[in-house]
Amino acid sequence: MKIPHLLPSDALLIVDVQLDFCPGGALPVPEGNDVVRVLNAWIAGALAGGAMVLASRDWHPVGHPSFASQGGPWPTHCLQDTLGAAFHKDLHLPHETILVSKGTRFDKDQYSAFDETGLAIALRRKDIRRVWIGGLALDVCVQATALDAVRAGFETHVIHQACRALSPASRKTALGQMQDAGVALEE
Repeated sequence: MKIPHLLPSDALLIVDVQLDFCPGGALPVPEGNDVVRVLNAWIAGALAGGAMVLASRDWHPVGHPSFASQGGPWPTHCLQDTLGAAFHKDLHLPHETILVSKGTRFDKDQYSAFDETGLAIALRRKDIRRVWIGGLALDVCVQATALDAVRAGFETHVIHQACRALSPASRKTALGQMQDAGVALEE
């Protein structure tokens, strides 16, 4: 795995590497644990180059509209302050990691870390130009985040090895849509 030299104008955004999205969780992504080793290497590279490290998390209140019990498409997952909402125990997030909580609204879901979180403004204030993204799930929250990063004007890279998808078919579709939108896919 070759990690490019990251700069202070780069941000590494780790998307939703939470226990509920890993094997054994409420909404497991197949092989979701496998992203942790890759992301830890990228975190080390980001820190060495002075890049910003951020981690988004689903942070749902009880009765969130995305839950099947409320008419949504997903089982109950990532409830605020529960073990399932915690980041994977082997993910080495530095203490200065900026957390981006999403999915907190009572009236809609938020798949993207940019969806009404103020993230684009925060990145611009730090003069971030490139965003490197990895996490779970490639075909849901990683895709939504990458597409919004492009729309916000950031040079956007998705770290393919640092992502897992819910299914092979949706993975292929997501990769195509991201490429078509101008997202660079990195090994």
